[in-house]
Amino acid sequence: MSTEQIATPPGGAAGGALGNEMSFLLARANALSLAAGNAALATSGLRARSYSILALAVDGSRPSQRDLADFLRLDPSQVVALVDDLQARGLVVREPDPADRRANVVVATPTGRLVYEQAHAAARTAEQQVFGRLTPGERDRLTALLRVVAFPD
Repeated sequence: MSTEQIATPPGGAAGGALGNEMSFLLARANALSLAAGNAALATSGLRARSYSILALAVDGSRPSQRDLADFLRLDPSQVVALVDDLQARGLVVREPDPADRRANVVVATPTGRLVYEQAHAAARTAEQQVFGRLTPGERDRLTALLRVVAFPD
């Protein structure tokens, strides 16, 4: 969904009664961002959640499935299904965690790295569409503020 397709809210352009509620504004911005991101990621056969897992597998940190669930705030069963799909597509593999033989870590394959690079470029383009009205400084500030809220520790 492009920003041109966003409906005028019932309360007017400023969002009416909800226009000053941070939770509503954050939820709406998230919905718009996810819609644009998922549309852009579709060319890679990914959605925001599977892209997030692939991105974390690519970064070399070798996250466990539990780490992924905790970090992404997903139910562990959702992570299992997402990793199953990525593994079936040859984008990641599960390897035993050397620190805990009962756990698996998720590692990107070379194909997964290539798909991630393409998907990352598409995600950045979608992000620019959604947040393009902000100056680079405003985007940096918004990112910093969201980081404080998302990671309070």
